[in-house]
Amino acid sequence: MTIARLLILGLGLLALGGPALPTAVAETFDEDSFERFASMRAGEGEPVYWYTIGTVFRYPDGEALFRMEGVDTARRLPDDDDGVVHQASRKVFFYRDIDSNALLHSYNGRPVEPIAYPYQYITYALDRGTVVTYVEQGTGPSLQRIGPVENITLRRIGETLVFSAPLFLDFPIGDGRRYQAFENYDFFVHPETAGLSLPNQLSWVRYGDLPPFAGPGQGIIHLVSWRVDDYAALPSSMREALESEAPLWMAPPASLEEIRELQQR
Repeated sequence: MTIARLLILGLGLLALGGPALPTAVAETFDEDSFERFASMRAGEGEPVYWYTIGTVFRYPDGEALFRMEGVDTARRLPDDDDGVVHQASRKVFFYRDIDSNALLHSYNGRPVEPIAYPYQYITYALDRGTVVTYVEQGTGPSLQRIGPVENITLRRIGETLVFSAPLFLDFPIGDGRRYQAFENYDFFVHPETAGLSLPNQLSWVRYGDLPPFAGPGQGIIHLVSWRVDDYAALPSSMREALESEAPLWMAPPASLEEIRELQQR
């Protein structure tokens, strides 16, 4: 069967009976949707934890190579008088064995390190219906300041808000090399009326080079995340990994001063 016929078949199946679903319509941000985005992403001042699980696949054959487990923990710092939101974050993602789920420290004789950001400092501003984002990360000569970026879109599926952020990454990393990858973040914020215990959710995908220890080639990472508002609510596997391997990542940076200190290291 040709690709064209498969596409026609798939579209035909989608068109078959059943109740009509709400249409996801892109729209501009207003103060309410901007605040819902900021509150979802960084909370209200106390730490929040985006717990993450997923899989690393080789591309294009689709072989599942590793599992991943991690956390992106954030704290909302005081807003500016003009409404600019400040987010202090740090995140770490561990590679796990695809079969046993054990933490990987080596693979084919090569050391395995988690993906780890000791901090990320992010600001969000609402400007004429658009969210403008700036990001700071890295230390010393590797310090990066990225922005302004205006890539966050808002859609509504019924009463659910969907915030999407595609990232097209292409920057030098020394020795004539470049870091090139595509990432996409889809945040889902479900209303209180849905009665969900975990209303803040994320689906994330990345296409780019495999991690160096996995050898040459391209890979796909797909992760799903949900937010919990208490460290104790993280699964025991995550807490054990943090406490034994990465205690710094048990909480987000406490202040902008802590971030500035980390930037000098």
